Amino acid sequence: MLWAGKRYNIQTSNTWVNLLDKDLTMWDKYIGVPHTSVTLPFEFPKRKNIKKGKPLGLNNDPLQVFSIIKEKKREPILKVSGEIYGGLTTKNMYQNYHFKCEFKWGNKKWEPRLKAKRDNGILFHATGAHGTFWNVWMRSLECQVQEDDFGDFFPLSGTIADIPVVNAPNGKGHVYKANGVEITSSFLGKHKGGRIKRSKNMEKPHGAWNTIEIYTVGNKSVFVVNGKIVSALKNTRYQQENSNLEIPLSGGRIQIQSEGAEAYYKAIQIKGIETFPESVLEVTGW
Repeated sequence: MLWAGKRYNIQTSNTWVNLLDKDLTMWDKYIGVPHTSVTLPFEFPKRKNIKKGKPLGLNNDPLQVFSIIKEKKREPILKVSGEIYGGLTTKNMYQNYHFKCEFKWGNKKWEPRLKAKRDNGILFHATGAHGTFWNVWMRSLECQVQEDDFGDFFPLSGTIADIPVVNAPNGKGHVYKANGVEITSSFLGKHKGGRIKRSKNMEKPHGAWNTIEIYTVGNKSVFVVNGKIVSALKNTRYQQENSNLEIPLSGGRIQIQSEGAEAYYKAIQIKGIETFPESVLEVTGW
């Protein structure tokens, strides 16, 4: 198995695997730079600009940014406090899979996004070092989970994808459309795509559970929100640092973000697949 220029012997089970348990044994935590508004139980440098500075680092989560709660005897629920930017990262790497989870917003918001939309995200095909992006997240592809923007695509830290789009109604940016004009999405200088907006807002009202799914086979991926395909990527890759060489990206770790807003996840599951379902192929035209 080869992706991101390295060889890994990882096989994803062809039956559903639950990724949450009471002790988060399948995950590592990486906690970013604490904002000046945060109160820590020990001395540690804080910054107003949390994209710079010293992160708390690997499995150092004094405020329990990521924790498991249980409603009576029901399934475990992941609470993301949002108080410090962070990434909950799978210990295993995955390729060719169907990922699904349920998500809802809490009420609390934190600096530096106190007056901004509630924000979170699911990062996949995450490779390289922790803290590569904004001193907190890995190089990865992002399925955005932000108020009104579930399923937007962001290419983080040199990642690249090709996506069919139309111009956004307000003339700013691009919106996914299966039969649109294909452009390259990346924040690298030679590309103009950057963020690609989801085709339709499928988010449920605040406080309701939403179902978010990611299908990925080879170098193609699809985002599904509450049963509706909202984005599809192909030719996923990344540009090697200090080089123009583009390397295929078809697998890696999965990260759940903490990004200034309280949020909850449950029923996080993954299953290996060899091909996309016919329903996905019909919509994407692949």
